[in-house]
Amino acid sequence: MNEKIYLDHAATTPIRPEVIDVMTDVMKHNFGNPSSIHSFGRKAHKQLTEMRKIIANSLSVKEHEIIFNSGGTESDNTAIISTALFRKDLGKHIITTAIEHHAVLHSMEYLEKNFGFEVTYLPVDEHGNLNIEDFNKSLREDTILVSIMYGNNEIGNLMPIKEIGELLENHPAYFHTDAVQAYGLVDIRPHELGIDLLSVSAHKLNGPKGVGFLYKNDAILLPEFMHGGEQEEKRRAGTENLIGITGMGKAVELLTDDEKHARAAHYANYQAIILDSLEKAEIEYHINGDVKNKLPHVLNLYLPGVNSDLLLMSMDLKGIALSTGSACTAGTVDPSHVLIALYGENHPAIKESIRISFGYGNTEEAITTFTGELVTAIQRLKK
Repeated sequence: MNEKIYLDHAATTPIRPEVIDVMTDVMKHNFGNPSSIHSFGRKAHKQLTEMRKIIANSLSVKEHEIIFNSGGTESDNTAIISTALFRKDLGKHIITTAIEHHAVLHSMEYLEKNFGFEVTYLPVDEHGNLNIEDFNKSLREDTILVSIMYGNNEIGNLMPIKEIGELLENHPAYFHTDAVQAYGLVDIRPHELGIDLLSVSAHKLNGPKGVGFLYKNDAILLPEFMHGGEQEEKRRAGTENLIGITGMGKAVELLTDDEKHARAAHYANYQAIILDSLEKAEIEYHINGDVKNKLPHVLNLYLPGVNSDLLLMSMDLKGIALSTGSACTAGTVDPSHVLIALYGENHPAIKESIRISFGYGNTEEAITTFTGELVTAIQRLKK
């Protein structure tokens, strides 16, 4: 097989040609500083404003509620740590889940160890779902922040964001969601959902790495995040990455409703092809997570008796890219904290699961080719 097949879009995505084109144009013709008052700066500022409008419209929020930054990790850290330290006199209790991205979990650990915050890590059931009653019971008068992801990056499960927003409607806690995996795939309306803070990264939606944004509801107060200049309405100092922001704006613009619906249909078809082939080959498998409540692009499979590391190496030798979980923990020996939350520490699924994630550039033909190689590799490894 000569063609390489990339099925790790939950880790990062290829940049679309149209995005590369607009970024190249900015590098060539619009190098000014958006804060400068001369014509070069005004031209750059106009571009920045146009991109902010595109992104704000995608969420149906106000333009100045969008704060450009370096991506999801900065957004999560900013939303969580800034909120906690700013509101600590009102309470020091925070609620999150056990299956959050490490950008959230490590921020929580930082607050616990260094500032004495109390964090409730809500469990999920064996299907990866959060019980809204568990959340309701954990909510306290001194809860100042709730941070729960929109969709999980390893198993794809969607969290009950709408229900949480409703429960927080008359509660003073700020509500943050890490929407890095979900944005661009599902429609998100923060004002309607009661979301105060929302994190997004461009490289998950066929944009460039190193750029993203934090949505901040006008109704909440937070101090400036970085100190220096007066960029981003004095909230995040530093000259804006106009090249990256333009690429992100173009990537968002390309994700029309028709495009999103078409992708979801393609991904459902790809999943069906894979599962049908495994069944025909009489290979035992289990889907990690809730197949009826998840993002369309993530398929996490438990393959009993098949070591996931060996399977990934076998696929890589064939030019096929998969993963066993979050790219942020790649290269470590730590097991998936998400699968541990589902099954417990000693369940075989921890070492016998793979994540397949679809995206731009995948075709039915490529999925069929991949499935054939997958079946062959599994049969060989189980002998």
